[in-house]
Order: sequence, then structure tokens, then C-alpha cells
Amino acid sequence: MTEHAIRRSQAQIPNALTMFRIVLIPFFVVLVLRSQGGWTITGAILFGVAGITDQIDGWLARRWQVESRFGQLADPLADRLMIDSAVILLWHAGRLPLIALVFILGRDLLLLGGYKFVMERGYDFKVNQIGKAGTWLLYAGLGFILITEKGTDWPLYIFWSGLALALTAGLLYVGRALKVVLAR
Repeated sequence: MTEHAIRRSQAQIPNALTMFRIVLIPFFVVLVLRSQGGWTITGAILFGVAGITDQIDGWLARRWQVESRFGQLADPLADRLMIDSAVILLWHAGRLPLIALVFILGRDLLLLGGYKFVMERGYDFKVNQIGKAGTWLLYAGLGFILITEKGTDWPLYIFWSGLALALTAGLLYVGRALKVVLAR
């Protein structure tokens, strides 16, 4: 097999992991809906697998220098869909307060709504370390909420820390996007 063929096949792995994460969402939703009050070890494992693939796909794409336009769009979308699903389901199960749902969905709707506007004006979203840390903490906090008893506070502290970092990253994205858009 030639070096070119290896690179071509490697280039598909990060995007395949992203698509795998999207495919996991309906299975995760069914597991949480069938759970007792949002407590599900199997759902937490599936959610953890999604979080791990999020870390691996971006790392591989950067390491192999095979970042793609598709990956830049699909990877954060897969995260938003998985995390939003978990937040909605855990709120419905009484495991998260309404304010968590409002902040997560509000942030994601703002990002999705503004995305097309700024992309058409030349802004290129680059993931920042604060956003990565926020996403990882959100995955961890939500995963721990899925496997702890209702009323256990420590997973919520991880979740709120992740949300604070995610909101901070969102503000940084908005600030950079405004500078680019207004400069044109």
C-alpha cells in the first residue's frame, strides 16, 4: 500500500468517528428514556464513548493534518447534539435544573444561528482550548450524573464548571467573529 493510500484512508478516520458519535445519539436517547429517573450505566458508557471519540477525532485530524471542512462543521455539531440530548433528557428526568437547559440550548442556538452569518463574511471557527476543556467537563459531568443517585451534588459541580468554560469560549468566539465581520 502506498503512502498516498494510507493518508487517504487515514483522512477518513476522524470524520468516521464524528459520524459514529452522531449515530450513537438515538441509542443514547432510548437508553435514558428507558432508565429509572435518568440513572443508566449503559447510557453513561455510551455517552462516555461519545466523549472519548470527540477527543480522538480532533486529535487524529490535527496530528495527521487531515482536517476537513466537513469535520470542522460536523464535529462541533455532533457534540452539541449529544450534549443537548443529555441535558434535555436529564432535565426531563429531574436531574438538572431548568436553568441548565436554558443556558445550554441558548448557547447552542446562538452559535448555530450566528454561524452562517459569520461564515459568509469570512470568519473561520477555530476551536480554542477553553472550549475543548468546557466540552470535556460537560461530557464528564453529564456522564457522572447518569451514574449517580439523584441528589448527588459533585457531578453538578463538574457540569457547571464545564458550562462556565463553554460559555466563556462562546463569548470569545463571538468577540473574534465580531472583529472579523466588522473589519470587512
